[in-house]
Amino acid sequence: MRTPSRRRVPDVLNISATVASRRPRGHLDPDDEALRIERLPVSPDLSDLARHVWIGRWDVPDGQVRRHRVLPYPGCNLVVTSDEAALYGPASRVFTRELRGRSWVLGVLLQPAATAVLASTRPRALVDGHEPLPGGPWTVVRAHMAGDAASVACSLVEEWLRPHAERIDATGRLVNEICQVAESDDSVLTVDDLAARLGMAVRTLNRALSERVGVTAKWLIDRRRLRQAAHVLREHPDTSLADVAAALGFADQAHFTRRYSAIIGESPGTYRRRAGRRRSGG
Repeated sequence: MRTPSRRRVPDVLNISATVASRRPRGHLDPDDEALRIERLPVSPDLSDLARHVWIGRWDVPDGQVRRHRVLPYPGCNLVVTSDEAALYGPASRVFTRELRGRSWVLGVLLQPAATAVLASTRPRALVDGHEPLPGGPWTVVRAHMAGDAASVACSLVEEWLRPHAERIDATGRLVNEICQVAESDDSVLTVDDLAARLGMAVRTLNRALSERVGVTAKWLIDRRRLRQAAHVLREHPDTSLADVAAALGFADQAHFTRRYSAIIGESPGTYRRRAGRRRSGG
């Protein structure tokens, strides 16, 4: 049996990270031309509460349905559409939305600390769930989005969020840091790695995440590795699955395939083939 290369594969992953910086990393179908996604920065005074604003617009031919899949970040999204305003919690598996006709969605990817501030329920209860957001300027936001005045709509959402940002405390900022390190440091492959990187005990680390975000440290690390895997399979389809598994710290290819299939909903090989057909127009 061939031993996976541990020198060549990290180069592929670094290339992937460079490409990913120019496109939404959590989106598993970024080549779907029916959907346009735009990211906008939030005001600096909201940085402890929100990461960025995102706007999606789609135009799907009559009679067709497009399934858009996202492997979400470890935080909530504030989502406003033509018929709802809601706080969507982290998803344990791929989140799929069916797109029909012509419409839009405005969202804010929130920092992990925002969950405990904005949610009316415990963060753990929001995993794979959502709850309505009453009291916001959602009717006016919808009017501006329908009238192609997205910048005004974004300003209104930011104004509504501003008082909540003042409620982020030291523990919330620590949780943001934990998640940022888990998402960005490729050398962190285990919970012990993450705890050591932050100078924290594993129990303290997981308690803070459970109370404020509703997920575990292992969840964070697995989420980063699977997003990276999907990107490599899409952008570098000739990379072997054994090499991807080795580079991302999985025990072996079989373990990688099981985890990927359980979270993404299809095997790595199937995802690679599907992405290849879409990019080639097949």
